[in-house]
Amino acid sequence: MSESFGERVRSALHARGPLCVGIDPHAALLAAWGLTDDAQGVREFGLRTVEAATGKVAVVKLQVSFFERFGSRGIGALEDVLGAARAAGLLVIADAKRGDIGSTMDDYARAWLTPGSPLEADALTVSPFLGVGALDGTFAVAETYGKGVFVLAATSNPEAEGLQRSTGTTGKTVSASVIAEVSARNAELAPAGEWGSFGFVIGATVDWTQAGIGAFSPAAPILAPGFGAQGATPTDLRPRFGEMSEAVIASESRSILSAGPVDLAEAISARAAEYLEVAGV
Repeated sequence: MSESFGERVRSALHARGPLCVGIDPHAALLAAWGLTDDAQGVREFGLRTVEAATGKVAVVKLQVSFFERFGSRGIGALEDVLGAARAAGLLVIADAKRGDIGSTMDDYARAWLTPGSPLEADALTVSPFLGVGALDGTFAVAETYGKGVFVLAATSNPEAEGLQRSTGTTGKTVSASVIAEVSARNAELAPAGEWGSFGFVIGATVDWTQAGIGAFSPAAPILAPGFGAQGATPTDLRPRFGEMSEAVIASESRSILSAGPVDLAEAISARAAEYLEVAGV
């Protein structure tokens, strides 16, 4: 049986450390890189970032909205960058934050997680706020193909606090309930001692106590945006994530991408080394 996504992440983080390079071709970054604000520009931006990241980090994350804004040509560019990243041996997260019910959500999962699909990634970010059960088809697709799912659990944007910190009849916050439900699915599928393949998005600047969340079992990958430009630093990794820090994928984009195409590879190497030091890999 092939290695699960959770175990692939575990091995990759042990080998390369926690840093994940976000591929976010903002219009301002395209201009700073001397690229055109169009499908060709985002394609070139993405491919250059993949080339610079290869061999230095384990994971890249593509924010798909920056490609979608150019319509079919942008989607074509996204397909090229996804394919190049996977061919380079990087674990690729499609940050699409899909969330729906029934056959609609199932087909989102098939689009992003089916082997051979034009949009194939190794993992997909999803929203559970129509109910975790609405994602059961997505979990099934991921399990079938050895893919991963990152479920939004505790995000750092202030607009989310009212919803995610609210409590129901169980006394748990929404964030805690999402983590508990998804962890139960991981426990059913992951052999003892292995990481689950259904991970969580937990912002690096989130206060776990205020969010009503704590350590969970079995362990599963934690995609943690908020490092870099949003304020968290490599030295925050262990204090903020505690016993779960080994499972953290620390996502940085602008703080690294702003180095520009000439200095990008050096910037990635330097930042990756900082994470490796604090992670003790």
